Amino acid sequence: MPTPKAASAERRATLLHAAARVAKGVASILDPDELLRRTVDVICTEFGFYYAGVFLLDQTGRWATLRAGYGEAGAAMIAAGHKLVVGGNSMIGAATGRREARIALDVGEEAVFFRNPHLPQTRSEMALPLSVGDEVIGALTVQSIEEAAFTQEDIETLQSMADQLAIAIQNSRLHRQNQEFFRQAERRARLLEAANNVGKKTASILDLEELLPKTVDIMCEAYGFYYAGVFLIDKSGKWAVLRAGHGTAGQAMLAVSHKLEVGGSSMIGAATGMCEARIALDVGEEKVHFKNPHLPHTRSEMALPLVVGNKVLGAVTVQSVEERAFNADDIITLQTMADHLAIAINNAQLLKELEKANQELLRTKTYEALTAATTQAIHWIGNKALPITTTIARMKDELSDEKIDRDSLKDDLDLISESAHLIVQVKENLLGPAREHKPRSAMVGDVAQAAAFHAGVATSVLSLTVAPNTPLVLADTTQLARAFSNLFRNALEAKANKIAVTIAPSSEAGYVAVALTDDGAGIPSEIFEKVWAAFITTKGPSHSGLGLTATLHIITQLDGRITVTSQPGQGTTFNILIPVSPEASAADLSHVPSTVLVIDDDDEWARFVSVTLSSAGKFSASRHSVEGATTADRILIDETITATKLTEILSALKGAGMAQKAVVVAAAMNVERTTTYLQMGVKDVVLKPYTAIELAAVLA
Repeated sequence: MPTPKAASAERRATLLHAAARVAKGVASILDPDELLRRTVDVICTEFGFYYAGVFLLDQTGRWATLRAGYGEAGAAMIAAGHKLVVGGNSMIGAATGRREARIALDVGEEAVFFRNPHLPQTRSEMALPLSVGDEVIGALTVQSIEEAAFTQEDIETLQSMADQLAIAIQNSRLHRQNQEFFRQAERRARLLEAANNVGKKTASILDLEELLPKTVDIMCEAYGFYYAGVFLIDKSGKWAVLRAGHGTAGQAMLAVSHKLEVGGSSMIGAATGMCEARIALDVGEEKVHFKNPHLPHTRSEMALPLVVGNKVLGAVTVQSVEERAFNADDIITLQTMADHLAIAINNAQLLKELEKANQELLRTKTYEALTAATTQAIHWIGNKALPITTTIARMKDELSDEKIDRDSLKDDLDLISESAHLIVQVKENLLGPAREHKPRSAMVGDVAQAAAFHAGVATSVLSLTVAPNTPLVLADTTQLARAFSNLFRNALEAKANKIAVTIAPSSEAGYVAVALTDDGAGIPSEIFEKVWAAFITTKGPSHSGLGLTATLHIITQLDGRITVTSQPGQGTTFNILIPVSPEASAADLSHVPSTVLVIDDDDEWARFVSVTLSSAGKFSASRHSVEGATTADRILIDETITATKLTEILSALKGAGMAQKAVVVAAAMNVERTTTYLQMGVKDVVLKPYTAIELAAVLA
């Protein structure tokens, strides 16, 4: 049996050997978290201790926080955020506060022992400070289930191991700092490259509607941000209005016209009001952060003012899902990018203002021409109205005479009727129907087809071609159909055998181009220069000569343009540009009828309705007749269907008692036709819906 001295020497040798293995095991580990976990595992395994844990001082130096603990007890304490006051009434507190090892041979008698419910079997504990030079960085605790489990030799041996552990921790920290320095340098280079990329790609874009969406997409792709958005200050100077936002969140906010008050309690409000960058490293703690339900994962945000000279145009917001995602270098780099963007926005706004000035000049000239035409119209109407008054006076005289000349009265009535008809015709041509509608999104091809139908253009004469991906236009469809009808009637009166309409996106951004060509007689050269003036006609006194004047007026009111080329004897081409409609937002179709019957030709509009309803899980069918009407919840009938006469369809529905489920949809409203359809018992007559939102409203 070994003597106590021999046993002590053997234990010391075992401890030294184990300490050497611990030191060797942790010396090459550079990841701090892995280093600490491995340390407590090795200490307990090699030394046979009940528990080991490593505490590190936090940034305040007031608390020693448990960073690694052995077994389930260690995991539970880390999950609970276990920490002890430096210099406080605990073994760790004493070791870190006094910078000396502490040993409790019987924890029940130790004044500074912290009773830990996670370690109920602890009988002995040793706390060893972790020091590098003169700095205490934490402490190591080792615990045993035996009383008097530690000796002074254990303290010396384990303190030596703790000193090596402290050096390893410091090395891992320095390694992480170096990695962070390299990461920041790499990030700074990437940010500079991205800022340059944004500047190059946006410098040549002079259309805001293209510039801003492309900018936010480039920023998110280049910088890896969760979200980016551009706000511009409105004319009142009170609101910063979102003009472009990345992804579905951006689209959702644009749909509701998201805006923030300049100088208000938000990051954008502060950036635009103070003309300085704002940064929130943790938005949960930021007083001026606007909590946005569309961006629930934002943890860091930066708002950068867009400034040209002394003028604040708006601000850019960039957001990340990480806390503390931005630093001072990011502000400098991203502000450089924002400055490039501000210049591009300013250039685009200046160009738009110049274009507006040119358009205003053109509009002024157009209005001058229309005013002159209106003056002529007033004179013309006065001349046509004069025979009415004189004829009525003459008729009164004749009626007082016993010998009434019936033929003379008939001639007088014909004269009154003709004059009144011409006056009404002038009113219709110049002003159109009494009721005008707000411009809305429309399929220009469908409107043109409806206009041709009402103008009496045979299907064998008309050729209509719509290019794929042609966007919707923004127009009052009733007025636009009237403009097309004027052109179709002109072509028919010019004895055209073929009328070709081609529709496609214009090479000029923001417009749809329409070309209407006929092979008729053409416009005589002697009146070509006056073709847009009022009362210019080659078709005799029964024509007012107002069709093209009215068409020019309608297209101009739509912010579009129309030009004409013609060769006498060979035909005429009208080229029209119509503004593109903004993209429609998503619609909720959950409450529309489940089964919808569409009675229409197989055309663009019928396909739009079928696809929209099918994608919403609603059953729809398209027919040329009333087949299937009995099972339908709602019936939509295109006014200009050619496969079957509309009156026959309405009569069949009325006879079957299903007319009240039917709605006639029309590209252009007309009082007389609407009255006729309603008299046949239909539920309603409405403007044809061209977007999912309008379709939902019609079906609701």
